[in-house]
Amino acid sequence: MATITKRRWKTGKGEDREAWVLAYTDKAGKRHKKQFARKREADARRVEIEGDISKGVFRADAAYKTVKDAIDGYVKQLDRRHQRGEQVTTMYLKNTTGQLRTHVEPELGETRLAELTARAVNDLVEKLKDENVGLPTIRRVVGALSRTLQFAIGQDWVATNAAKGVRVIGKRGEGSEKVTPPTKAALADLIKAADDDMRLRIRFAAATGLRASEQWALRWRNIVDGVIKVEQRVDAFGEFDTTKSESGKRDVPMSKALASELKSLRKGKKGDDFVFPDSAGGFTRHTNFMRRKWKPLIAKAEVADIGWHALRHFAVSTWIEAGLPPKAVQTLAGHATYAITMNRYGHLFPSEDHTAAMDKISAALYAD
Repeated sequence: MATITKRRWKTGKGEDREAWVLAYTDKAGKRHKKQFARKREADARRVEIEGDISKGVFRADAAYKTVKDAIDGYVKQLDRRHQRGEQVTTMYLKNTTGQLRTHVEPELGETRLAELTARAVNDLVEKLKDENVGLPTIRRVVGALSRTLQFAIGQDWVATNAAKGVRVIGKRGEGSEKVTPPTKAALADLIKAADDDMRLRIRFAAATGLRASEQWALRWRNIVDGVIKVEQRVDAFGEFDTTKSESGKRDVPMSKALASELKSLRKGKKGDDFVFPDSAGGFTRHTNFMRRKWKPLIAKAEVADIGWHALRHFAVSTWIEAGLPPKAVQTLAGHATYAITMNRYGHLFPSEDHTAAMDKISAALYAD
């Protein structure tokens, strides 16, 4: 149980002072004391602490540890995991640190963990919206904060995760995952304007649907009997890792025309050589490639400014057009779940079968 006692003393100058001291013992048997200027403040804190202790959610550190302390600790943990190679890439470390330092720390950094509420997190979301921060970025920020608080729970700094369950809601249709692939005419214009190297890169991306990080990490040993064995990816910092998810590790068949073109290019190459190297024979750095190759080609071809990732969307759209079922599309694209495939590409599947199904269902309703 908690107790409140009055404390009186004299300062070095002989001035009388008084305060109210809250003393309590947590469930681990550790004794705590905290001083308040007014009795009502001490009593309010007593009620709160006794309730938390009885529910088993009391954490003494939450009274003085701040959100910034949690961010500092979490970033240090990520950095240690990165140094040990424990599934934390340089890109992930840099992005997560930036999200927390740029968007969370300035607004919530000084907030004590004991005082952080879901409302405070929702207020942060609204502020970021007012500042015209994009919905995907806001969602990543909330996710980073939630992982930070989960780290704090593991350190016994706080008992609950105030960011868990906070939703970032946009306008109807805003932030939709549905994609619109580039047109065949635009792709033809790009291929026509490209040199031999770029032409092959474009054809490969638009036919296989590999992510840029997977295409640039591809080595000749990963192509066997006309099948691409997707196993690795490479980030902007040159760090090689396994594919984005377990389902990202997959076999993607090639057309005979593409396989033939690659076969002629393979002559004299070793198994560990990159299929699409940079000018020095190393892996292609995507940021440099976009700036030096892709953007100039877009301008030369005079087509809409699309990203390289749009070629992956084009590939998926052609698989759907060719009649591949959704599950097969999911497998070839390397999506972690069936839901991802349908959220992004479901609107591209032919609707004739749906109409026929509805006609069959309603037939009984209109039977004589």
